[in-house]
Parts: sequence; structure tokens; C-alpha cells
Amino acid sequence: MTPTGPSTDVSTTAKRRVLISGASISGPALAYWLHRSGFAVTVVEKAGSLRGGGYPIDVRGTATEVVRRMGILPQLQDAHIDSRRCTFLNADGSVVASVSPRAVAGSAGGQDLEVRRGDLAAILHAMVRDDVEFLFDDSIDTLDQSGQGVDVAFRSGQQRTFDLVVGADGMHSHTREYLFGPEEQFHRYLGYCFAIFTMPNTFGLSRELMLWNTPGKAAALYAVGDNDELHAFLNFHRPEPPSQALRSPGAQRDLVATVFAGAGWEVPGMVNAMRDADDLFFDTAGQIRMPHWSSGRVALVGDAAYAPSFLTGQGSSLALVGAYMLADALATNRDHTAAFAAYERGVREFVVMNQALVDKGAATLFPTTVRALEQRNTKLRDLVTMPSGPAQPAHSALTLPGFAPLP
Repeated sequence: MTPTGPSTDVSTTAKRRVLISGASISGPALAYWLHRSGFAVTVVEKAGSLRGGGYPIDVRGTATEVVRRMGILPQLQDAHIDSRRCTFLNADGSVVASVSPRAVAGSAGGQDLEVRRGDLAAILHAMVRDDVEFLFDDSIDTLDQSGQGVDVAFRSGQQRTFDLVVGADGMHSHTREYLFGPEEQFHRYLGYCFAIFTMPNTFGLSRELMLWNTPGKAAALYAVGDNDELHAFLNFHRPEPPSQALRSPGAQRDLVATVFAGAGWEVPGMVNAMRDADDLFFDTAGQIRMPHWSSGRVALVGDAAYAPSFLTGQGSSLALVGAYMLADALATNRDHTAAFAAYERGVREFVVMNQALVDKGAATLFPTTVRALEQRNTKLRDLVTMPSGPAQPAHSALTLPGFAPLP
């Protein structure tokens, strides 16, 4: 069967050359659709190789249709984590409620998927590695749009010219900063800091999440399978972002240890494991909100343009949908200005709806007051006896162009 997708009509003129910065989720997804539409695609990635690992991510709603059209839905279904339960804990470690993950997150008819971020990245890379040029251990240094294309100087020293450039380089996008200015102009801080890392599974956990809360603090242990490794997560409320800690891994560890000093349950052991972790990732929960996602011949996609934050659970899904919509716009419109305008028209409302999930209660897993925590716990206890509700509309609020059902 041939996957459906954006228009594959190719002009008889020379292939348009596109450089994509970033080889995580939106970059390879965009590369796949652009290659199918006749573009010559190069992907540059600052890491020395494909990045594995990472916290599990969701593929939900409209994004499920995107991966189906790519032909990789069966692979993702095989990689689906299929967690069995979420157990919520009080400050002393006693159980508040144990519920199904679907009851907490919502699911579009049970079709939503949760996979390791590294598994999704590897599947996407495998789709395009034989058709797309990858430049690992390199990055964009400068961009010059004064000519008929984009003259790119790479960190490695090479210089090349492309018809278009797309920044798919994440929330802290260098491409965005170079073209549009400092991140602070577009970053909306959501009041939380978090640390994620892996640690030994000495608790016998299997396909389950355990989440401990006190007001303004949360600790989670997540077993994505039956192996000896756990994903650990420490999250805390802070009115202002800790700017100095963001620049120093040592300061990050000290800040987390200070915040969680004296905490109960297994938190002291988690903090100790964090001290020794070689894969610690620390950041603030935030969103990228921009009035426009393109400038001249350069556009942004995924977290670089509209990161929704982990609080929505929609980051990877937005990246997949955004890549599809951008590729469709470029395949349909030879003029890049018209294409970028069509891309924004097509996906802007979908982005706004998904980012707004935070304002509509998506952060209630991490209450900041005693009252809010009590209210959340009451809702969790109700979930034990009540059927789960329908999926949140924002997951599936976009109709993709070019749809033709597979037989």
C-alpha cells in the first residue's frame, strides 16, 4: 500500500533544495513528506548521531492520522508502551487512587499511542535515511537571504545555498533566535521547573506510573516496560524561572535537591539518583508563541515555532501535524511566500487550541495549593468508579488536506 499525503505533483523545473535544522521529530517527518513531493532535502543535526532515549511521548488525535498516512502506524503500535495503571500518592506515600492512563489523559477511541521518544525518532529516521542527506555533528552558523536563495555557513566551515531553510531545532531554536531574536520575546513561562533522568528500577514496577504530590511539588517514577530502568521526573512550581540555574548543571542539581529536601516517599532516593545521573535534563515548562513562523525563505516548525509544553502532552503530535501541513503547503504553492502563509492559515488555530489546554486544566496534575490538590484528588477518586470521558477536542480538531482512505 502507498501512504497518502501531500500532493506529489513535481514540476519539470529543478528540484527545490531545502535545508532542515534538527533531526528529532518534526525535522525527519518534514523531510519525508518533502522528499515524496520532489524536493531535495538536507537535514543538519548538531548531535553526533541520532538521539535515543528521552521521556515517553504521545501520538494523539490528528497526529495518529499523519503517521498512518506515512505507513508507520503499525510500527508505532508495536512500540506502544501500553501502560496499565497510574497510581497517585499522598505526601506520606499512601495511595490516593489507581486509575487507567486513558482515564487521566483522555484517548481518541483508544487509538492514541505512547512510545519512547527515541523509538519514534528512529522510525522516522529509518523512513528517510536512504533518500535524504543527513549532516550530523554540524549546525547552521549564519544565514544570508540577500540573494535568490539562502546562503548557509555551517559550523563545520562548509558553505552551501538552499532555496528554503526550515528550523526544526526545538524549543530553544538557534534558527529562531538568529532570524527573529532572543527566545525571551516568544517564551511564555508556565510556572514550573522539571528534571528528568533515568535510574535503576529497584521497585519492581512494570508498565506503570507512580506520581507523588504535595502542593507545588511532584515526583514520578515511570516504568515503560519490564526492564531494569525507570524514568524519573521531579517537577516543582516556581513563580519566576531560575535563570541562573538554567546555565549550570551543578546549580540545577542543587536547586532540585533544595526544593525536595525533607520530602517523603521515595523522593530522597530519587534526588540521590539525580545527583549521579548522566542523562539529566532540566528545563522550565513553557510555550513558544509567535505572531509569524516565517521570515523570507526561512520557516519554523514544531517546538521551534509553537512548543505547547509537556503539560499539554501534545508536543510531538503538534510537531508531526505541523510538518505535514508545511510540506503540503510547499508542495501546493511554488511560491514560498504563499506556501508559508497557507501553512500558518492551516495550522494556527490547531496550535492555539492545543496550547490553550494548559489554561483549561492540563496542569491540574501538578496542583500548587492544598485546596487544588484536594480537588484534584477528589476527581481522581471519582475516576475509579466513573467511565472515562471523550477525548479532548484539541487532539483531533484539524482535518488534514489530501486525505484518501487506504483500502
